[in-house]
Amino acid sequence: VQLQASGGGLVQAGGSLRLSCAASGLLWDYYAIAWFRQAPGKEREGVSCITSNGISTYYADDVKGRTTILRNIGENTVYLQMDNVRPEDTAVYYCAATRVKYNTDYIPPVNPGTFGVWGQGTQVTVSS
Repeated sequence: VQLQASGGGLVQAGGSLRLSCAASGLLWDYYAIAWFRQAPGKEREGVSCITSNGISTYYADDVKGRTTILRNIGENTVYLQMDNVRPEDTAVYYCAATRVKYNTDYIPPVNPGTFGVWGQGTQVTVSS
């Protein structure tokens, strides 16, 4: 089971970024996928989550309205599009997966302890 996160880099404040999370070795329709981030000296926090059926989503308050999570069923990939980025978005971003029922609309608690499968992280740096 593997999650591969990519798409990080240096972005100017006000710009946009798109992160990708490609999954392999897991039953795609049985997993909810989430993005977390961890800034230096801070705890890992949940950013967004999408259900195994790709219909329902969750966004943390500080990214709501400028972030979209999408699930490409055929490619086993989840995307995180973040617009109007801010310096406080600077962090290492991780994608993670947790087993749920098949093709369900259930959003699990979006905290690190809920998710058992993790990608390696991708650095996002927002310059002011």
